[in-house]
Amino acid sequence: MSVEHYENFPVASVLCPPALRPAVVAVYHFARTADDIADEGSANAESRLRDLAAYRLDLTATLAGRPVSGRWPQVFEVLARRSAEFALPAAPLHDLLDAFTQDVHNPVYRDQPALLHYCRRSANPIGRLLMHLYGVGDAPSLQQSDAICTALQLINFWQDLSVDLARGRHYVPDSELLDHGLQRSDLAPGRDTPATRALVRALCMQAEALMRSGAPLAPRLPGRAGWELRLVVQGGLRILEKIARMNHAALGTRVRLTAMDVPVLLWRAARMRRVRPAVAVSA
Repeated sequence: MSVEHYENFPVASVLCPPALRPAVVAVYHFARTADDIADEGSANAESRLRDLAAYRLDLTATLAGRPVSGRWPQVFEVLARRSAEFALPAAPLHDLLDAFTQDVHNPVYRDQPALLHYCRRSANPIGRLLMHLYGVGDAPSLQQSDAICTALQLINFWQDLSVDLARGRHYVPDSELLDHGLQRSDLAPGRDTPATRALVRALCMQAEALMRSGAPLAPRLPGRAGWELRLVVQGGLRILEKIARMNHAALGTRVRLTAMDVPVLLWRAARMRRVRPAVAVSA
């Protein structure tokens, strides 16, 4: 099963271990609902922040086994059952809410470390939760999971440049703009120039390096979980390949994966080889 919303979010594919699918879906609906509170609809920022604060109180109550407000029963009734069943850690769930709260403020990112700090809370918690469900907790594997998740978040940003810019969202760090002689006003949907293409190329290269640093985790995971992660890694790399094929003109066109990409992804996933874990991965 895949659930597609504004962002591509692989939920519980046919490769996901069946016993884990209910927990994965519960986490997805928790994150998706919070993201909608932060991003969707016509509510003002103050109202969104109040709702996210109330949502966090319900999360805290759920994890402690206490009654909740009842505003989001479809989220917290299910999450309560899965939390009790799988002992879901609280920190990644709260980190996600921190990121969604930051989204309400729609900040400008001054440099790459600031953007990566956001990804640490918006993307990496999903990987950490999955690693918990898979029973994987060693430091090298968690670091590589973080690298994969951050890379996926960055790839999504550069894939969606034309969409996000139209919505007034800017994820390109100021330092990257400066390095390419650009200003924020130079980024607009459909306004691809040699300078913006060079910028997108540099951003995609950074994301690819991060993805490849985390990729050895996938063939180390056993069974269906490992195969699912192989396809996630290859899907992200395929998006970068498609952006490169259109000469990084991502301000005008949003690339996407289609059924035609599936054989390529399967072939590349099958060719991934198990290697020893890296000593350290920075994300």
